[in-house]
Amino acid sequence: MLILENVLLALAGLKSNIMRSLLTMLGIIIGIASVIAIMTVGNSITVMVNTQMQEMGANNLTVGVSAKSTSEETTSSGLHFGAGNRRTMDTDDYMTDDMLDSFLEEYGSNVKYTLLESSVGSGTAIDGDLYAYVNIIGYNQDYMDYTDLDMLAGRSFIDKDYENAQKVCIVSDYFVNNMFDGDANAALGSAVEISISGKYYTYYIVGVYQYDASTWSSDSTEDTTTDFYIPFDTARNQLHTSNEGYSSITLVTTIDTDSEAFADTVESYFNTMFYSNNEDYEVTVTSMASMIESMTTMIGTIELALAIIAGISLVVGGIGVMNIMLVSITERTKEIGTRKALGATNGSIRLQFITESVVICIMGGLIGIIFGVALGSIAATYMGYSASVSVIAIVIAVGFSMAIGVFFGYYPANKAAKLNPIEALRYE
Repeated sequence: MLILENVLLALAGLKSNIMRSLLTMLGIIIGIASVIAIMTVGNSITVMVNTQMQEMGANNLTVGVSAKSTSEETTSSGLHFGAGNRRTMDTDDYMTDDMLDSFLEEYGSNVKYTLLESSVGSGTAIDGDLYAYVNIIGYNQDYMDYTDLDMLAGRSFIDKDYENAQKVCIVSDYFVNNMFDGDANAALGSAVEISISGKYYTYYIVGVYQYDASTWSSDSTEDTTTDFYIPFDTARNQLHTSNEGYSSITLVTTIDTDSEAFADTVESYFNTMFYSNNEDYEVTVTSMASMIESMTTMIGTIELALAIIAGISLVVGGIGVMNIMLVSITERTKEIGTRKALGATNGSIRLQFITESVVICIMGGLIGIIFGVALGSIAATYMGYSASVSVIAIVIAVGFSMAIGVFFGYYPANKAAKLNPIEALRYE
């Protein structure tokens, strides 16, 4: 009951001098608002990054050939040499089809897709005044199945296209809009000529897919660069790499496979079976799940650092609360003396002023939370992210407000409790 009375007294005191109360709370409001806004923006970025990377494939493993990590040697002159001096990759260093077949024979039950990609480069389709910008990418059949394009007309690639490295392509509806006035049926079977670095390549359109407008694009639909798909071996022939193996592949694990644990299995298998005698190169496996975790950790660290910097203003706000409480004690010295003369204990006096301090900080914290959520949401929306308010940050903010009230309110409250009642009553 005593605590409730103290809370009501504190609220009455705040109401009696609203301007001074708001100025006292200002440091707390700014501090809490800053922390909440930063946490909201950081949380929004984290959610967006995680969502995008999950869409890219949380169970994807990137298997690549890389230079072995060796310790650097130091010459007598103090110069370092090591990894930078090893030979460049040759044909024997690449992963081969035989290696993949051997691996899949043993671990195929854990792999849903084996993705092979070969990027030819960016080019331009030109026909008189008509043009379209494209990225030419060669995919194998697994990659096309995995990508699952939203086909608007025509067909996807068939076995004959892959086996014979046919010069066929699948283009976007944006491409068709630019080159065929939006007529997909007219586009099917038509030959298109793509210019890449001064060289011209001819392909025949077999399918049209719907471009995902949510991905990045230029301000003008006509100037948007879209993906231009061709069979994997067609791309390799164009790049004159058909006889080489693979420097990198992507494995999509089955849903019941622990991708991070399987990454170690894949790396161990290739390095034990095929790269144990290779002095310069080895296979390394990167899990998308580990990348997501690393990215989340990095964003969280930056977010925490910024929140701590913003939280410095909370200390300043706490000092302001302590200052105003000391002033309040000076103003109410005679009141304290009267209460003590009527039998109030040191503990009840101390509790009264600590309660007032906590109430001031909580009120400031609540106002700060409102401003922080609003500012964080506006900032996240302006940056192009969906606002994601951190509930944990709000709970911490309220708890921190109470802690500041107790910490910075104790000294003034203790000073009030120790006043000599006779001296307090005589104070003018």
